[in-house]
Amino acid sequence: MSENPPLTVALVSLGCPKNLVDSEKMLAHLAEAGMIVGAPMDEADVIVVNTCGFLSSARDESLEVIAEAVAHKQTGRAARVVVAGCLASRDAEALYDAVPGVDAVVGVNDRDGIVPAVAGRRRYTRLAPAVPGRVASDAGRFRLTPAHTAYLRIAEGCSQGCTFCTIPSIRGPFRSKPVDAVLAEASELIADGALELNVIAQDTTCYGSDLDQRDLAGLLRALDALDGANWIRLMYTYPRRFSDELIAALAECDHVVPYVDLPLQHMADGVLKRMGRAVTGRQQRELLDRLRARVAGLAVRTTFIVGFPGETDEQFAELLAFVKDFRFEAMGVFAFSPEPGTPAAAMEHQVSDRRRLRRRDDLMRTQQQIVFDANSRAVGTQRQILVDGVDSRGYCFGRSATQAPEIDGVCILADPRPAGRFVQARVVDWQEYDLIVEPE
Repeated sequence: MSENPPLTVALVSLGCPKNLVDSEKMLAHLAEAGMIVGAPMDEADVIVVNTCGFLSSARDESLEVIAEAVAHKQTGRAARVVVAGCLASRDAEALYDAVPGVDAVVGVNDRDGIVPAVAGRRRYTRLAPAVPGRVASDAGRFRLTPAHTAYLRIAEGCSQGCTFCTIPSIRGPFRSKPVDAVLAEASELIADGALELNVIAQDTTCYGSDLDQRDLAGLLRALDALDGANWIRLMYTYPRRFSDELIAALAECDHVVPYVDLPLQHMADGVLKRMGRAVTGRQQRELLDRLRARVAGLAVRTTFIVGFPGETDEQFAELLAFVKDFRFEAMGVFAFSPEPGTPAAAMEHQVSDRRRLRRRDDLMRTQQQIVFDANSRAVGTQRQILVDGVDSRGYCFGRSATQAPEIDGVCILADPRPAGRFVQARVVDWQEYDLIVEPE
């Protein structure tokens, strides 16, 4: 009698880069178990949806994709649907009722449980709490990013306690990976072809606070000393822990690019206090000034939340004026979302949906003009471009050192080059958030 053929698995990864790393590790577990991974939904025996549960909009998207996966059980060959990730941890049992047809649920701290969840025949639920001091290894991933770029996760969880955020309740308290483990994973990614390492965690600036080892500045310097990492990019920093030593590392390391992702969330003291950010607007301004003064050519990406409970017209005006004055290179804006179970959702003086959205649009229009002005002034300048590939429009595109993958604008190459190559180019034009460049 012949053996059963191996299961074919489709995996849809939603949400942030931290979730993407989890997806890559789950794919590796499935491949190691002898399954065929990477199939489209309509050709898979089992469909895995790695979900995001951070905001209501993300949960809605996750539920839509889960419903689509379940529909393939009626119209395609799929026999099983597995839900993993943040939404699985947050609303495990409710998922079975919300989307009938879900067969298994695997939480964010249970990546090793993906194999029995996929291979099983009965309902399967695996939800373990985060273990203090323990961070699962991300080595040996089945990468979903292009070969030349990768995410390097240095910690898990968060202990900041922002009043609007659900992440600590989903992913647990902050835990740093040991330095040796981070460096080993970085070396593995470089050996696998990664020219760019994007350093991520829920709060990278907290790195090492729970270890008797070096802090983030020291880790950056150790990564900088590795052979083969041309670009090292720092993401998801927190203003309160951004030290002068870290600024020095950004300025002095040869391969750490002049880019920092620094979510500020607001600038008015009263709003920052209600958010639980433990930092003032003045402290944030001083940090930004030190960064710009010390790090040549620095690009700062930030995010803000508008319409937070109690935000007055005057406080929003303060934020708007600061954005006009500082002129961030990149910025995202969220209208406040009252997430169930968070202190902010129960606060008095909730701002109306209409006002939240209007403030979001006003701030984004201001930022749009700032970026358009900067792009116009960039024409004629030169920069190094890492070619990413061809987009859905058929354009060859890449990024400069001050453009992070997926979230920032790109450089469209008038003269295409192979993906994974560095090219020197000159900016010849721009289209909204993107630059048009000609390789030299």
